[in-house]
Amino acid sequence: MLRVFLTIVLPLLLPTALYLLWVSTFGAEPGGNAVRWTAVPWIWLAGAGVVLLAVVLFVVTVHFGAPQEGVYVPPRWEDGRMIPGHMEPSHMEPGHMEPGHMEPRPGR
Repeated sequence: MLRVFLTIVLPLLLPTALYLLWVSTFGAEPGGNAVRWTAVPWIWLAGAGVVLLAVVLFVVTVHFGAPQEGVYVPPRWEDGRMIPGHMEPSHMEPGHMEPGHMEPRPGR
C-alpha cells in the first residue's frame, strides 16, 4: 500500500498540493480577497502530475529491482502437484537438462 502511495498517488497530487500551499502562503492579496478556484491552472497541474508520475514509474522500473539472471521456468503440474514458476541458472553444465524440460513419464 505504501508503494502504491509513493509511486502513483504522491506524484499525481504533489504538484497540486505544492501549488495550493504556495497560493495560501504567498498568493493572497493584501485586501484579503481569496483566490478563485476558476483561476487555478488545473490543466497545468494535472499535466505536471502526469509527467511526475511517468518519471517516477520509469525510475522505479529501470533503476530498482535486481536483474534476474537465468531462464524463467513457468509453473507446471507434475506428479499430482503444482510446481511453482522459478528462475534457473542460464549456464548449463554437460549432462544437465535444459531449464523447464520434463522427462517423459513412463508408459507414455
